Amino acid sequence: MSPLQLLRRRPHDEVHTRVADIVGVDDGPRPMVEVRDVRKSYGTHEVLHGVDLTVQTGEVAVVLGVSGSGKSTLLRCINHLEKVNSGYVAIDGDIIGYRRSHDRLHELREREVLRQRTHVGMVFQNFNLFPHLTALENVAEGPRSALNKSRDEADALAREYLTKVGLGDRGDSYPRRLSGGQQQRVAIARALAMQPKVLLFDEPTSALDPELVNEVLDVMKGLARAGMTMIVVTHETGFAREVADTVVFMDQGRIVERGPARDVLDHPQHERTAAFLAKVL
Repeated sequence: MSPLQLLRRRPHDEVHTRVADIVGVDDGPRPMVEVRDVRKSYGTHEVLHGVDLTVQTGEVAVVLGVSGSGKSTLLRCINHLEKVNSGYVAIDGDIIGYRRSHDRLHELREREVLRQRTHVGMVFQNFNLFPHLTALENVAEGPRSALNKSRDEADALAREYLTKVGLGDRGDSYPRRLSGGQQQRVAIARALAMQPKVLLFDEPTSALDPELVNEVLDVMKGLARAGMTMIVVTHETGFAREVADTVVFMDQGRIVERGPARDVLDHPQHERTAAFLAKVL
């Protein structure tokens, strides 16, 4: 088996891959997010073709690309909502979905994967709030159920993060009483309340009316200034230009271009990147 392949895995079986072969090289600061040679297929359809991506602590990476290019699947692989077919994802040096024992990897049980996933917050396109819970209850649910916080501790965290996203006075409101922009800000507060190491955003403004987009982007800009590690799938090139340390362009399941935001946005080197930007800029 190749050192970068974790193929045909059976639940809880040992994966005969040497840890040192894939995560043991000391050649600089350990990245917060490391995606290495990740492949993902659904049946015979391969969606990701050997994707490599590294994001350092405090960096903001913006992922661009047309619909169907694999952007959302990449995010879902990073937080293990989708299992990769080969390759690996590591968050702060820990391979997601596996534990290390000496120089071997063993697949984790689902409960242990859920614990790992608390380090990776995710904000979805369509908010995904519980409609029967208030804003405060939506934000407090994760700390209570996943972090074993008491009700008082979880509620205090919820109030803190609702205030951070400008909704400190809307804790008692149900999602149906909130605008789309407010709902998305509650979703961001919910992710933050888990105190994650990295935040993933999957087109967080695409479901919003145009006049509500900026209120969400302003919160995200504040998080970037505060040093939150973020990977953002978006078509908001203005946000990318202002905030991103790295812009990545995906096409047909591959990263075809990456670099500093101004280099990629102003001087794209790949014809697919140039064609995409010509339509959205």
